[in-house]
Amino acid sequence: MRYDEPLFRPPSEAASFILQATLGCSWNACTYCAMYRDKRYRVRPLGEVLADIAEAGVRFAEQVRHVFVADGDPLGMDLGMWEPILLALASAFPRLRRVSTYATARNLLEKSPHELERLRRLGLSLLYIGPESGDDVTLQRLAKGATAAEHAEAARKAREAGMDQSLIFLLGAGGRERSEAHARASGRLATAMDPRFLSTLTLTVVPGTPIATLEEQGRFDLPDVRGLLTELRWFVEEAHPSGAIFRSNHASNYLPIGGRLPRDREAILAAIDAALEGQVPLRPEWARGL
Repeated sequence: MRYDEPLFRPPSEAASFILQATLGCSWNACTYCAMYRDKRYRVRPLGEVLADIAEAGVRFAEQVRHVFVADGDPLGMDLGMWEPILLALASAFPRLRRVSTYATARNLLEKSPHELERLRRLGLSLLYIGPESGDDVTLQRLAKGATAAEHAEAARKAREAGMDQSLIFLLGAGGRERSEAHARASGRLATAMDPRFLSTLTLTVVPGTPIATLEEQGRFDLPDVRGLLTELRWFVEEAHPSGAIFRSNHASNYLPIGGRLPRDREAILAAIDAALEGQVPLRPEWARGL
């Protein structure tokens, strides 16, 4: 495959065929993110993308079950790109069960209900969305480009089109100053967006990002480990999706934990409390990563 590095995908797409339909991120303004800062955004020529699908189909037709469409926010592509891509994927991989991609509230809101329903009928079934916070002050500081209410509306449109969502929230994103407001509002937004999959990661301040500059200037202070665990507890207290698989086991997190919400809420809270009391070991710094 022809890949333009760096190439990113969610951890749950480790066994998927990665199809790079866009390069970079059309928004690329989030203050904490370094993923695509050195990449100019563009949509790849359709012919190149279809050629990659055809090549993968020849080599892996019977093996591919899941396809992840990269880079940063391919949902922003118009239907003139998406339709031939999804049709080609269905043709190339007879055992295909799921096509997924990253999405933002902005490009979800730009799509009409008809367009989203069409994409779902053609096979796009899972959207990875990173609100990161439900606190509007924090969202503005992160430069997410959408408010909590806009994220909730975008999620409603996705649900009504029949698309599943996998949401990501960032522990620590509000800094010490807005720690509780950020964590609790994030749990409430998770409730409103009502995803199938829900996860928390821990903010890593990456050198060269705007948030790193703020940290150097003393204008951003990441909570300590106890503060981050407390944020996780506040988040779980507030998150009431109708039925979500919850994970906080990403490499960035100190406490790998998971379950189903609301079914396992009390067990998850008890595990967090045990960690806060020092009764369970946390992931050591050397084992943590992006």
